[in-house]
Amino acid sequence: MTITCPCGSGREYDKCCGTYIQGKALAPTAEALMRSRYTAYATGNIDYILATCVSSEGIDVEETRRWSTKSQWLGLTIHGTEKGRDEDSEGRVDFTANYVLDGMKENHRESARFVKKDGRWLFDDGKVTTQTIVRAEPKVGRNDPCPCGSGKKYKKCCGAGG
Repeated sequence: MTITCPCGSGREYDKCCGTYIQGKALAPTAEALMRSRYTAYATGNIDYILATCVSSEGIDVEETRRWSTKSQWLGLTIHGTEKGRDEDSEGRVDFTANYVLDGMKENHRESARFVKKDGRWLFDDGKVTTQTIVRAEPKVGRNDPCPCGSGKKYKKCCGAGG
């Protein structure tokens, strides 16, 4: 049975990120390393996560393992890359990792910085990008007419369930 790689490439795990995670090859680009790190989180391979960091200082290994194994990983979206090719010494990958943890869907958007040391790409740091949530409709006040059309105030109609 072939397993599709969680990174979203559509390729078989063993011919995609599995090659890097199993130590058969080094990720050739910053994006390839990013995809393999996502796959390592999705498969609970925290040792690979630690091995592909410039420094694992400050990482709570057990909490990271818990987060990795308790999450349901939904997919990875690469929004863009800057440098990070074979001839570069650094690169940046902007991505969103989608997962569900404790019944809550999360969209982790990050801009990750990678560096190449001794021919190996390593994760250096990342900046989480916050997203502003914009309402699709205007906010209804307590004393405004209920949007359901009943003619009652919102607080006495659909807003009374509080």
